[in-house]
Amino acid sequence: MNPEFWQKRWQEKRIGFNQSEVNPLLIKYWTELNLLAGSRIFVPLCGKSIDMVWLAAQGYEVVGIELVESAAQAFFAEQNIQPTVSQHTKKPAITCYQGQLLDKKLKIWVADIFALTSTDIGHVDAIYDKAALIALPADMRCDYSAQIRKISGNVPQLLITLRYDQSKKEGPPFSVNGEQIQQYYGNHYQITELANEPASIGSAPDIKVTEQVWLLNKS
Repeated sequence: MNPEFWQKRWQEKRIGFNQSEVNPLLIKYWTELNLLAGSRIFVPLCGKSIDMVWLAAQGYEVVGIELVESAAQAFFAEQNIQPTVSQHTKKPAITCYQGQLLDKKLKIWVADIFALTSTDIGHVDAIYDKAALIALPADMRCDYSAQIRKISGNVPQLLITLRYDQSKKEGPPFSVNGEQIQQYYGNHYQITELANEPASIGSAPDIKVTEQVWLLNKS
């Protein structure tokens, strides 16, 4: 899954993974994290997700990472925010977009997630992963979960995944089952399945899909 793949998807506007409404599972289960108002939320592979708008509306600061710069630009444009744009002090290829969203600070790093450090991200209190893990093929997910822990300090996560017969559709989004969640996170988190609900994939409406919500707390 190389950067050119995602650049092309955004360029061709093949972004069915980008929802037009806030994810109802986020709204329903977010309180399971028991966060204080003003907490800082990390959203990996954030795209232009309006879930970030909902998080800001609940009183949280948001920091996201997105590989495709046009996605970050689209987010700020759609929210009528004029961002401050700056380059990473040590890695000029990395750009940071910052602005105020509903009176809360919001920052989106345009970078490969593996290129950033905990110093870049800064302190975060929780992670919301709706689109990152399921966007990655199996051979990248262990490295991804390790990088997430490394740059976040192993904070709690609300993780949403899809499960379906992968033989019937090529990802992304990829199918991720409970055994794989244990493989990627079980050594470092206490894992609780909060929900298991019927869902669908827009590009494959005939495939039976289950959407699962996981609470990951530091073990």
